[in-house]
Amino acid sequence: MLELALATYAILFSFWSITYTPTIQNSENLPSFKFTLLTSIPGIGIKTALFLVVITDGFSKIEKASQLCSYVGVTPTIRESGSSVRGRSRISKMGNKKLRNLLFLCAFNACKYNKGCKEIYDRIVAKGKSKKLALIAVANKLLKQAFAIAKSGLPYDENYVSVLHKG
Repeated sequence: MLELALATYAILFSFWSITYTPTIQNSENLPSFKFTLLTSIPGIGIKTALFLVVITDGFSKIEKASQLCSYVGVTPTIRESGSSVRGRSRISKMGNKKLRNLLFLCAFNACKYNKGCKEIYDRIVAKGKSKKLALIAVANKLLKQAFAIAKSGLPYDENYVSVLHKG
């Protein structure tokens, strides 16, 4: 399966390099550059990074991280009927099943090697929630990290602290 993914990547890379070389001067917009950035995230492998770049068209179709999470189907949905019937909140499985499955498997490695994901996993498990729920939250965090890295053009930095402007 890995050979197929690498062969697909090689074909796509050659196609994109032919297509984009005369028109784009900045290499940060190339899908191969975004692929390299995504593989710098601990927990995201070659197959998942390739799938993310191909599905999102190099992250050009997505404007916000929440749109990407909804597209994949790892966002929680609340099930209610009126004011008296309340169900458990679950993930909306309305997205790409294959990508959601890949991210769930990546969440296992991210819990070991990705500092931010490990903190989320430990916090949720310490509250007494199930480990599977914590892994879904880690998959959501991985997606948000992937989006931020692909849009910013900077490689993964474990000690990076986001500076949000209040205003």
